[in-house]
Amino acid sequence: MMKPYQQLPIEFSILKQREFEQIRQFLYEEAGIFLSDIKKSLVASRLCKRLKETGYQNYGDYFEFVKNNLQHIEYHHFIDALTTNETFFFRENEHFDFVKQLIKDHSQKKSWQAWSAACSSGEEAYSLAMLFADILGIDGQWQVQGSDISQRVLAKAELAHYLLERNEGIGFERLQKYCLKGVGRQSGTFLIDDILKDKVSFFTMNLTQSCESVGMCDVIFIRNVMIYFDADSKQRVINNVVKQLKVGGYLFISHTESLMHVNHRLKQIKPSIYQRI
Repeated sequence: MMKPYQQLPIEFSILKQREFEQIRQFLYEEAGIFLSDIKKSLVASRLCKRLKETGYQNYGDYFEFVKNNLQHIEYHHFIDALTTNETFFFRENEHFDFVKQLIKDHSQKKSWQAWSAACSSGEEAYSLAMLFADILGIDGQWQVQGSDISQRVLAKAELAHYLLERNEGIGFERLQKYCLKGVGRQSGTFLIDDILKDKVSFFTMNLTQSCESVGMCDVIFIRNVMIYFDADSKQRVINNVVKQLKVGGYLFISHTESLMHVNHRLKQIKPSIYQRI
């Protein structure tokens, strides 16, 4: 039997402007992500789900708990709820074509380190891994790292289990080599094979803070994330990320992004492709 729809109590359903501004400032301080005024309804919608889960009746009390309990799991749920994560395999394929040619042109290079600096649910990192495996072999001296601020999407990346409809861009040959097709209850899905997964590692990373634990990289993808930063945060992120790029290494941003008005030690090779000199 269906119950009639009941409207939420008004104190539960309205995000006050003062609360929004506090949440916006807190997210900026914690993650460098800037939310404009037009994002208020989005914030209310996403955090409303957390209120339901935690039993809080208003946004103010919920936010006070998150702010005062940074080690609690709910802090991570809060960050997850307010960070947008969307990606797919071999997105902006021109970048992968460039890396492919780069590897071929440096065939004598002993090892490669690549970093997907805002990897979301892992598609970009696994795309890079497939590319390296294609050229250098699965046992070659290469490694791919993926990082994100969201533990929720990193859990998906580590699981490496995707809907079959998400395989566009991989190609049939790579699906056969690096993926397992789901059957039975897993029908309609595919899994990245362990032979490839073992070459990829994932970890939580706030790009506005030090990234030294990543180590030095030959290739860094930091795409479709800087659109969420204001000028100061973008400068801080680029400073942190470029420190982990080897001299002669390459950094890739999205075609929809720009490093204009950002100070950096990079030479633009092509639109959205830079080299540390």
